[in-house]
Amino acid sequence: MYLSEKEQEFLEKTANKIRRKIVEALEDAGSGHSAGSLGMADVFTALYFHVLKHDPKKPNWENRDRLILSNGHIVPVQYVAMAYAGYFPLKELKSLRKIHSRLQGHPHRETLPGIDATSGPLGAGLSQAAGMALAARLDGKKHRIYCLMSDGEQQEGLIWEAAMFIGKNKLSNITAIIDRNNIQIDGLTEDVMPLEPLREKYEAFGWNVIDIDGHNMEEIIDATNEAKAISYQPTLIIAHTIPGKGVSFMEYDFNWHGKVPNGQEKERAIKELRSIKGKIRSEYD
Repeated sequence: MYLSEKEQEFLEKTANKIRRKIVEALEDAGSGHSAGSLGMADVFTALYFHVLKHDPKKPNWENRDRLILSNGHIVPVQYVAMAYAGYFPLKELKSLRKIHSRLQGHPHRETLPGIDATSGPLGAGLSQAAGMALAARLDGKKHRIYCLMSDGEQQEGLIWEAAMFIGKNKLSNITAIIDRNNIQIDGLTEDVMPLEPLREKYEAFGWNVIDIDGHNMEEIIDATNEAKAISYQPTLIIAHTIPGKGVSFMEYDFNWHGKVPNGQEKERAIKELRSIKGKIRSEYD
């Protein structure tokens, strides 16, 4: 899909704003997950500001697309994207992981309007998506189900039961997206429990699979459009991302999977992120 220069700049600068706010929220919370949250900022920006059919003023709108974050530990990126999209005030991000906050450490469907599924234990999101997609088909509904997963949770058996079920039932209203950043809490995925050939595994279960650069807005949007156009099988998008994207001392380092920056590291990270395309930063800040 063609994006105008203005649209692409808007999406890229929004993703950069989201990254900066993630860093601030995590440092303020004192706990959380940095690498995956930063790495998926482009995907979440594309979803909330271009792809999803949704209405922040009516978060429970019946015909909205559903978004399931299976790897719920990266929910800071979803919260920040939702805040910028208008679901709740930006100032509420300061309550991340605080007692009585709506912004829990993992998404909770009953706590924050706009969250479609509760997640925490890895591996369950694709099964939740399967149920939602089959229910939508039975009810004659046209909304789509988007399920975001980590690559590490592809090591869970439940994922493959769901992948089989979805492929068998040709649930083409599902678009799954894997954050293929190659890290997990104990190291590199291919050292802990090799996943490759990941594409061929899903194809064997009847999925259409698309590999993309998870930081390229046009590729993200083109892939979601291709998924919408295919009516005979589900689609998996393997988004190749850089963990800790945009912050030099976090990128590719699995130690930042479940670590947050301290005050000095936060300032350094914000400075680096502000230097990205700084010449047009003020237009969107």
